[in-house]
Amino acid sequence: MNEPKRLFDCIEYHLERQPIDVMLAGKENSQWKTYSTKEVTGIVNNLSAGLLSLGVGPNDMTVEGRDKVAILCKNRPEWLMLDLAVQQIGALLTPVYPTINVNELEFVLSDAQVKIVFVNDEDTFQKVSNIKSRVPSIKEIFTFEHVVNARHWKEVTALSTPDLIARIKPIADKIGYEDVATIIYTSGTTGTPKGVMLSHRNILSNVMACIPCFPPGSNTKALSFLPLNHIFEKMVSYIYLFNGTSIYYAESLETIADNLREVKPQMFTTVPRLLEKVYDRIMQKGNELTGVKKKLFFWAHGLAEKFEINKNQGAWYNAQLSLANKLIFSKWREALGNNIKCIVTGGAACQVRLIRIFTAARIIVMEGYGLTETSPVIAVNRYEEEGRMFGTVGPLIDGVQVKIAEDGEILCKGPNVMLGYYKRPDLTAQEISAGWFHTGDIGILSADNFLKITDRKKELFKTSGGKYVAPLPVENKLKESPFIEQVMIVGPERKFVGALIIPSFPNLREWARHNAVPDGTNEELIRHPKVIELYKDLVESFNKYFNHVEQIKKFELLPGEWSIDTGELTPKMSMKRKVITEKYKNAIDRIYG
Repeated sequence: MNEPKRLFDCIEYHLERQPIDVMLAGKENSQWKTYSTKEVTGIVNNLSAGLLSLGVGPNDMTVEGRDKVAILCKNRPEWLMLDLAVQQIGALLTPVYPTINVNELEFVLSDAQVKIVFVNDEDTFQKVSNIKSRVPSIKEIFTFEHVVNARHWKEVTALSTPDLIARIKPIADKIGYEDVATIIYTSGTTGTPKGVMLSHRNILSNVMACIPCFPPGSNTKALSFLPLNHIFEKMVSYIYLFNGTSIYYAESLETIADNLREVKPQMFTTVPRLLEKVYDRIMQKGNELTGVKKKLFFWAHGLAEKFEINKNQGAWYNAQLSLANKLIFSKWREALGNNIKCIVTGGAACQVRLIRIFTAARIIVMEGYGLTETSPVIAVNRYEEEGRMFGTVGPLIDGVQVKIAEDGEILCKGPNVMLGYYKRPDLTAQEISAGWFHTGDIGILSADNFLKITDRKKELFKTSGGKYVAPLPVENKLKESPFIEQVMIVGPERKFVGALIIPSFPNLREWARHNAVPDGTNEELIRHPKVIELYKDLVESFNKYFNHVEQIKKFELLPGEWSIDTGELTPKMSMKRKVITEKYKNAIDRIYG
């Protein structure tokens, strides 16, 4: 087979080179169920045939004309099988976050004129059923789990016949490199969702440019838990598929620690928020140690904080770090399954301090950057050390160009830039001019092509004194404190900068125990004078890193964590600043009262 031209070519690519015993794996009834390349091929073809039998197909091959199939589902082997099955018969998969709110769901399914919906379970089935009458294009809903009074996805594969199977190849042969492969609606932190049209060329060029950035070698395993309906996890899945890496799906975010120990993967992708949680758990365990063990733990941690990349720090430092790796960090690696070659992080800015500490512990963290509209990767820190630099999102990937506009905005051009927003040429024209996509991020590009993100253009704000403030660097710096779990800088059109701070309650309780502060509810703790004093000193100690305008003059402590479920975080775990501002209006008013 020549160079692959469509994402679904990964199957043939495998069959011709090296079919593997475990292409995909998921937990069923607490046991790992694995699917070989041959099994995946069979299921995908039967699924395609069943969909054809239900009247799903390419029609006139225009983007509007092609049938749309939606999926609202957690990560599982069937997710990718459906993706491949829909692609090869010229229909378009429209993935949707399972946690999407009902109004947005109705908008997406109507806008895309979705014909068939696949859902995970009872919850997602009810969600779609409740709005089905308002979206006349929906013909059927199928479930992956068995749900009472719902049609099971195996009913689709059961419709397959040899005649229908024979119809697949002629359709697949007509699908080209430039054709749309999927429409992904971005939830975004503002406005109604926009359908991003990504072609096979968009995603596949990104896959091929990223393969050399990853660790070499086949027979490797990856754990997958970031939502597959996000382009980051989907694109990386195709790297795994073309690379012959076995993909194991974590049961849920809660079981990641157990699944890592069971699967022992070489790599996984994550978002900074989850990496922070892993680190917090490690630090909590370190704080629970006593005597010599505790001293050793913090000695090792102190060494890791001084770690530099691409720079020899001398024989004495190297010897100490080597010992720290043997005594302390080996346990960190064990907790990740003891096989990790690298962790790839994206979706939001990761604290440099975390990347530094993990890298010193021989857990390579490759931070990258991109957007749904750029399929997604624009730049990524490489697996090889010379291709990594702390504080940057790495060098640009091959074939992708970046230039910095006069106002500092990052503009991107290349085969990875989307075809446009579905049915919205007006919005497309706002974001792409002369082939350059406007990312909405502010950054700098070094002479050796390393990209550094300094802020979100939309998140920059002016104080009432007319001075600009970039909240992101301030927030990331504050999160280095073990006592701060989450933080949002406030102050647009106000006299000074304030902050909403959510303490790290496990660490705060530990501190309270040693400082004669009675244990109580979160609300009682954050009102205690000694606790308020602790945070005043903390904020003061961080203010020295910022210029006068950026310094936090006043703050409010909040009693509960922000989450996706409570609506303050996007599914990628980025803060919805507008939602938080409205929800905590009283706290913000107290800051400026």
